[in-house]
Amino acid sequence: MSALFTTSVTATGGREGRVISEDNLLDFQLVSPKELGGPGGEGTNPEQLFAAGYSACFDGALNLIIKREKAEVSSTSIKADVHFLKDESDGGFKIGVTLNAHLEGVDEATAKDLVEKAHAFCPYSKATRGNVDVELKIV
Repeated sequence: MSALFTTSVTATGGREGRVISEDNLLDFQLVSPKELGGPGGEGTNPEQLFAAGYSACFDGALNLIIKREKAEVSSTSIKADVHFLKDESDGGFKIGVTLNAHLEGVDEATAKDLVEKAHAFCPYSKATRGNVDVELKIV
């Protein structure tokens, strides 16, 4: 399999560091949230960055499925809730995701069908399948 696109982001300093993309368009200070014992405040965290990537990728996949299915959806939005969880199996941590899908212009059954098809198609969903609990919600 050959790559159609490759990008790079470098992290330094862990959860209290910085992430910078190779083109410098992304340049974020990382700050651990107060809920995890950090200082909170100005900055982002790996979970927010993951939520941003997953929601954008999933919305793109959803819109491709809508086009393929010739469904009449006037707009979509995906809110990804990324949960930082205790992993009881090893005493460490893991993440879970809830994808809250809003599809304007279709009934709930149609929305559910389109979202499930997008979940089967989305590269982030494929990457997390079997590793991360992902819940799909129609909102």
